[in-house]
Amino acid sequence: QVQLVESGGGLVQAGGSLRLSCAASGSISAITAINIMGWYRQAPGRQRELVATISVSGSTTYANSVKGRFTISRDNAKVYLQMDSPKPEDTAVYYCTSGSSLADMNYWGKGLLVTVAS
Repeated sequence: QVQLVESGGGLVQAGGSLRLSCAASGSISAITAINIMGWYRQAPGRQRELVATISVSGSTTYANSVKGRFTISRDNAKVYLQMDSPKPEDTAVYYCTSGSSLADMNYWGKGLLVTVAS
């Protein structure tokens, strides 16, 4: 079992910056089995969407809506989401997730609220 704990959320002004962190903990075998980590988000009335992912090789993917503004990075069992120039439409609950593959993201954080003020 892997536990994911997000931190760093809160209120940020549009055009500012914010960095979300996610720390993974649990058994060594479970943690080392993780091949990909990422962030999803969900806003009221909207579908949950994949924001960004990063693999153990360092390969990254981004949603078109955040490309060029957000940066995902990984350091051992921690993953970060650097949010630059956030927009009000970025307001959502952000979830850290991880797993052995994109199709098997079986660990999830509790969610972290990010509010971008206009």
